[in-house]
Amino acid sequence: MKNKIPSAQVMSQNIGLKRRFFIIFSVVFAGEIIFSLPFHVPRFFRPTLLDVFNITNTQLGDIFALYGIMALFAYFPGGAIADRFSGRKLMSFSLFATALGGLYYTQIPNNEGLAFLYAYWGVTTIFLFWASLIKVTRQWGGETTQGKAFGILDGGRGLAGAGVASIAVLILSMSLPENTELMSATQHTDALRSVILFYSLMTMLAGILILLALPQDEPMRHKVTRDSNKLIMLKKIFTVIKQPKIWLQALIVLSAYCTYKSLDYFGLYATTVIGLNELDSARLVSNATYLRPIAAITAGFIADKFRTDRVISSCFVMLSISYLLLSFSGSISTGPSSIIEINFLITFLLVYALRGIYFALLEESKLSGKLTGTAVGMISVIGFTPDIFFSPIAGRILDSAEGIDGFNQLFLLLAGLSMLGFFTAYMLAKRIAKKTESQKPELPKELNNETI
Repeated sequence: MKNKIPSAQVMSQNIGLKRRFFIIFSVVFAGEIIFSLPFHVPRFFRPTLLDVFNITNTQLGDIFALYGIMALFAYFPGGAIADRFSGRKLMSFSLFATALGGLYYTQIPNNEGLAFLYAYWGVTTIFLFWASLIKVTRQWGGETTQGKAFGILDGGRGLAGAGVASIAVLILSMSLPENTELMSATQHTDALRSVILFYSLMTMLAGILILLALPQDEPMRHKVTRDSNKLIMLKKIFTVIKQPKIWLQALIVLSAYCTYKSLDYFGLYATTVIGLNELDSARLVSNATYLRPIAAITAGFIADKFRTDRVISSCFVMLSISYLLLSFSGSISTGPSSIIEINFLITFLLVYALRGIYFALLEESKLSGKLTGTAVGMISVIGFTPDIFFSPIAGRILDSAEGIDGFNQLFLLLAGLSMLGFFTAYMLAKRIAKKTESQKPELPKELNNETI
């Protein structure tokens, strides 16, 4: 652990298989758990959360928007920092800081305190963590297995999230009385507090794993003047900004991330429309999360064989059809083998497939590895803006139209966003095809001499 090794060398195929497995296991676990406190609790336990905190979908959506705003300002500088400093230190610090917020979460703060907490998490989960996560994964995957690497990352994240969520559901069920209709407000609050504390401990554990697994690598700082470092960083930023393919990838991520955010509302759909109680709803959504590793890893292998942009385009087309069918579910029979149940399965699979491979486009579009962190920052600034606008919009749609009518409107919106993703992916595929034979260097001379 004391030997300093360059990151690219550590992630190469030359290191031992056990070490490579430990690295990717720790990265995968950390990559999911850091978002468990701000996102897993409202995703799997939304009815319980709304009741304990006494807030509406609209209010919770506005609180999520604060998270998104802070994250928006954190993505781009975080990407530049990831290109220069050790991912081991950046990621572990982020995990410990996020877990600290979980301890405050257990106090069940009021609306103002909850808003402050989500703004805080918008910084701790993104600024020093996100670009480092993507960069480490890209280094681990090498030049020829990017689809597999990102498929393993997101599929593994899904498996970790599902496993931890299942334990959290068990904790909730053990904390509640057998007849949930007779439980007191105190029992309800204590049950949710136990779930939050569990996620906080898991986040701390992830920070420890990162410290143990990732090498004490030599950050990418060279013997040049401070002014030269600033000049190189600015050249990286301008090199990334002026490339249309980066903007197209950002729009693809934006469309896909909106569909991913929609999964937060399937638990509420189960209680509002299907009529499940909050415990069965949590079980339904947590069990569906086990589809994520299957979808993401399978999509990764398919993308490596048939091209990532084609797989993404196909997923968006099928997803738009699935959302359209769900939007008309009110006029369709809801028997045991109904179209609603089939669409639930298809929607989760397609969303997780997209989530698993969209960052593999970085390699397919021949972006220099030296620009990974900066490009991820740029793509994320645009691609993850749904953290700002999607939850407030969805919350208002659901609060303004009762029952299934609100969900039908939400699914129509998602069908339109899926079509936006398809057209953007199609445009990117055409651009990549045109430049396949005549590739131009993307780095200034000062950067071409640096290797990753």
